[in-house]
Amino acid sequence: MAHVRMYTTAVCPYCVRAKQLLGQRGVTTIEEIRIDTDAQAREAMMSHTGRRTVPQIFIGEHHVGGHDDLVALDRAGELMPLLQG
Repeated sequence: MAHVRMYTTAVCPYCVRAKQLLGQRGVTTIEEIRIDTDAQAREAMMSHTGRRTVPQIFIGEHHVGGHDDLVALDRAGELMPLLQG
């Protein structure tokens, strides 16, 4: 299973939903980077993604985007191949 990294905050309902979907697809470990407690992490996220909102999800080195992007990838049948590397 590919490494999953997610930029999150403590009170983000879309982060929770994204983690639930990934868990349903077999992901057992997600590297969470909290941007609400780490200003440098927020800057790094914005630099890497060009976005300000969370979640921002990476599978391996591939930037998936946010929750809606993750759901769209899943519905298109492209999430599992990406997770399997």
